[in-house]
Amino acid sequence: MSTEPRGDDALTSEEIPSRTNSFVGEPHDVTGARLAAEEFLRDLARSAPPSAPEYWDDILLVVTELAANAVQYAPGPFALRMRRTFDGVHVVLHDTSTTEPAPRPFDPRSGGGGIGWHLIHTLCDQVSVVTDERGKDVHVFLPW
Repeated sequence: MSTEPRGDDALTSEEIPSRTNSFVGEPHDVTGARLAAEEFLRDLARSAPPSAPEYWDDILLVVTELAANAVQYAPGPFALRMRRTFDGVHVVLHDTSTTEPAPRPFDPRSGGGGIGWHLIHTLCDQVSVVTDERGKDVHVFLPW
């Protein structure tokens, strides 16, 4: 068996560990969560590029929406976990609210939001929410 160097620094998808980033829950942490997700995807793409170019942007958009919802509706810190699955990316956002997200009516004339939860359900293969006394975990699975 040869032990020669591979000649590149590419990581295999098995070498991409799950990543967890914690945030205090301030508005600027929405950007921090997006940047953390982008770093994870950059490392993942070195060994397993996305099967469609839009998947990269879809994941970043969903992470941004989840983080924005956590900052807006859940007081205190939140944590973002990302890991590779056999056919995609599993994202978990934990926040301190025990209230499950619910779709709100979207009216573009009001400028009051309401599209984020609909967007998350549209872009993700699967969405689930698990609550306990410490808050909730929003699990989303996206293609890669």
